[in-house]
Amino acid sequence: MSTTNEDKLILGGHEFTSRFILGSGKFSLDLVKACIEKADAQIITLALRRANEGGLANILDYIPDNVTLLPNTSGARNAEEAVRIARLSREVGCGDFVKIEVVHDSKYLLPDNYETIKATEILAKEGFVVMPYMYPDLNAARALADAGAACIMPLGSPIGSNKGLCTKDFIQILIDEIDLPIIVDAGIGRPSQACEAMEMGASAVMANTAIATAGNVPAMAEAFKKAIEAGRSAYLSGLGRTIERGASASSPLTGFLEN
Repeated sequence: MSTTNEDKLILGGHEFTSRFILGSGKFSLDLVKACIEKADAQIITLALRRANEGGLANILDYIPDNVTLLPNTSGARNAEEAVRIARLSREVGCGDFVKIEVVHDSKYLLPDNYETIKATEILAKEGFVVMPYMYPDLNAARALADAGAACIMPLGSPIGSNKGLCTKDFIQILIDEIDLPIIVDAGIGRPSQACEAMEMGASAVMANTAIATAGNVPAMAEAFKKAIEAGRSAYLSGLGRTIERGASASSPLTGFLEN
């Protein structure tokens, strides 16, 4: 099956042909350039507070018009703060997309699902395309879907850890049960892990630290692109069966010893 223009990621009625999303953790213009040119990123996440520190206009100068800016609510500790940041991002011209991050755990940076659900409901009613970052829990994911989320973004492992799919089994449950795009966010450390997430049926992968801390940033960005495309193609093709016990010969064992 094709993984080109016919196979699109749809978020809030907007169509994307790339399934790689650049996260906002370690932001640099060189990283943005590499991910746009080598990974074909069409969505770039930006922490609004960081944009304010560095000058939003300067950052936007390096992002092409055909790339969607995804402001996040990094720094928000509750729903009220997340809503305030989202509204501010819209006012300064960042559009209707928003990634909800509500974190008040400073050690492990785990998202607060309860506050995230509250913020999602408010912002979805205001016309935002809400992309909530959450700890993979089926009940919370269902509540987010009911609240109007455009997708569900479960963490693979703690932010910036590069540990990969530590929550793999729970992400698979969301993929199987939630009728929204599931975008694996946080913790993906290698292209092979991104490929595995896509093979599972994830709709997209968000990464930052794995590329930003690589020895060759442009080469790693390209590697992520290829891995995500390979995983998506494998998923669409239908993975081969798994035998839990015993074996099954891949070549026939009868006939060749006759005569």
